[in-house]
Amino acid sequence: MSLLAFHDVHALYGQARILNGVTFEVGAGERVALVGRNGVGKTTVVNTLCGGTRVAQGRIELRGRPTKDLRGYSAAQNGIAIVLQGRGILPNLTVEENLLLGGATARRGPWTLAKIQELFPILSERRSNPGWALSGGQQQMLAIGRALMANPDLLILDEPSEGLAPVIVDDLAALLVQLGTDGMGILLIEQNISLIHRVAERFYVLSKGSVAESGSLHNVSRDELQGHIAI
Repeated sequence: MSLLAFHDVHALYGQARILNGVTFEVGAGERVALVGRNGVGKTTVVNTLCGGTRVAQGRIELRGRPTKDLRGYSAAQNGIAIVLQGRGILPNLTVEENLLLGGATARRGPWTLAKIQELFPILSERRSNPGWALSGGQQQMLAIGRALMANPDLLILDEPSEGLAPVIVDDLAALLVQLGTDGMGILLIEQNISLIHRVAERFYVLSKGSVAESGSLHNVSRDELQGHIAI
């Protein structure tokens, strides 16, 4: 089943056309990478899904049904959790309050506060600390934990490896593979070749606001993938 699909989506910031006929899909349990250089429209895909840009043509579907103008809360209600580039931690809330905010939709599923704290023990140790007081890696754990608290069917991550130490990227890769194995759809928006290659099963390359290449990652080397990203 397709959880999320873009069909020939053209999107505008004001009068500037940023997406030019983007088509891709992510199914249940699939791990899909959306890759490309900076400025080609990767983050705009997330903004378009959430109503931050105007769709001039094409359609976006959730589970086969057309949708538009999702916001953060309504996206979560519809089973989509997004880990934004920059993490979006609310600095005036404690670590635990940030996590509980992720569960505000009360969607049923396996992810609870206790399970998140078991997955990321540092978030339990620092549960009373303000969100801003965490290191970059810990903030990324918090952002992912908050997203999982929504018990999503689809998890979208925008440049999640940015600023992280290699050992934390290794842990992130293992977690995303396990989430996909457990049936969660993963859309990974990344430039980190190592993370993409370890996590994703399929890829789409964005170039100048459109999909320039797509395919399976099973038989694509890291060097070949780097070549795709350089388009």
